[in-house]
Amino acid sequence: MPLKNGSSHSVVSSNIKTLVDDWKRDGGIGNSHPPTKKAAVQQAVAIALSKADKRQAGRPSNTESLTERRHKGDVRHAGKGL
Repeated sequence: MPLKNGSSHSVVSSNIKTLVDDWKRDGGIGNSHPPTKKAAVQQAVAIALSKADKRQAGRPSNTESLTERRHKGDVRHAGKGL
């Protein structure tokens, strides 16, 4: 079944459910065949968020370097005194 367009929570959740249901029925999600339900759910989440053009919370974008994040204070250092 085709995935819905949109980036709302309900659309993303619906797309995840659709992908997991496809895995249960066919044993695969697209060209991938995750061996366990956990792996299928992880793959479904990645696909649904990608379709919605959203990033998982706490994950930096690939365009922002570690140094840039450190300067903004987004990276916690595990250095001395902590």
